Amino acid sequence: MKEPIPKKLFKILACPVCKSNLKYNKDKKKLVCTKCKAIYPIKDGIPILIPPEMQ
Repeated sequence: MKEPIPKKLFKILACPVCKSNLKYNKDKKKLVCTKCKAIYPIKDGIPILIPPEMQ
C-alpha cells in the first residue's frame, strides 16, 4: 500500500500532545502516537493534528 503522507513530511511529524513519534495504523488512514496513543485522522493525504480533546 502506498504511503498516504510523503516520507519527507512523515519524518518530521510529531504528536502535538506529547511530542513523540507517530506511526500509521493498520489501514494507514490514521496516525497513532507511539507514547500517549492519541489518534489523528489523515484526510486526502493531510494529517489532521488537532489534539483529541479538541476534535
